[in-house]
This record gives sequence, C-alpha cells and structure tokens, in this order.
Amino acid sequence: MACDADLGLVRPDVAGVDEAGRGPLAGPVVAAAVILDPARPVDGVADSKTLTPARREALEGVIRETALAWALGICNPEEIDRLNILQATFLAMRRAVEGLARAPSLVLVDGNRCPDLPCAARAVVGGDRRVAAIGAASILAKVHRDRLMVELDARYPGYGLAGHKGYPTAAHRAALARLGPSPCHRRSFAPVRAAGQG
Repeated sequence: MACDADLGLVRPDVAGVDEAGRGPLAGPVVAAAVILDPARPVDGVADSKTLTPARREALEGVIRETALAWALGICNPEEIDRLNILQATFLAMRRAVEGLARAPSLVLVDGNRCPDLPCAARAVVGGDRRVAAIGAASILAKVHRDRLMVELDARYPGYGLAGHKGYPTAAHRAALARLGPSPCHRRSFAPVRAAGQG
C-alpha cells in the first residue's frame, strides 16, 4: 500500500482514477484510469477544474501519447437513474480500470471512497492535486465528457448543453422548465423530475 510520502511518485504499476460529471442534470458520468510513464513526465498536470479548456485539450493529447496505459469508463443517464449517481460513478471507474491495457497493482482514486476493483485501491482526498496519475485521469475524463456534451447539444438543441455541460445553471433550469427533460437528462435528479411533472 502506498504511504503518503509515495503519493507524489509516478510508478508503472499504479493507476490514477478520477471522474467528471457527477453533479450535472444531463449527460453521462465519465471516469478515466491512467498509468503514467515514470520516464516521460507530463508537465502541468493538475486538477482539470483548475485548467483552462485549451490547456486541458493540450494536456489530454500529451497524456494519451505518453501514458503507459489509459482507458475511459462511461455510465449513461439510464444507468445513473437505475443505480444512483454514486454507484454509477463507481461502475464507470471499474470500467475504466478494467479497460487498461496493463493491470495495475494499486489504484489511487480521487475522493474518500473506492469502488470494488480487481486490485488494491486507495482513496486519496484531493488526489487530483496530490497524485499526478489522478490529475491526468481528471483531465482525460473532463475533456472526453465535454466533447460528449457538445455532441448531445447538437442532438438535443435548446438546452445549452455545450455551454454549461449539463450542470444546473439558471439557464439550464429555465430550458428544462420550458422544454421538459430530453432523453439525455437524469430523471432521478430532483430538478429534472420536477420539470418532467410540469
């Protein structure tokens, strides 16, 4: 098991895992798992929320190119509604880890809880700032989810999904009230449920 002193190290047997999209009212939750190459450090990796979209896009390409392994896991709105958002997030994380081309001996997960995984796992609070592999995973998950939301915006116009990415902004709530939920909305979330009853 990694000790706190090891968290900053990049190891070829350790994967970082993070997710994007737990809070939105629409779209999937996306998780990423990344095993970084100790011989090819990626400068500037940090929590994706602290980076500009352009910087995230640039780093995403570098991470995909230099990582020893990376994979994405996705849970769609139907799965979120059936399982609840926490369990859907854990399922997306499992899918990401199981999709890695090489099996890690340890997975470090951003947050305070871990999904059931086929290897040892440890939750790291603030991990996207403390562990390079988790920071890299946060970037891959965020960039991929943002792209999916742009695609959903084209399929379901009027909600502004490309702009707010499904988060419960005032504009999104107003569009929900006006148009009702789309097929990409999470109907188990209270504001969506209320809009569907209007």
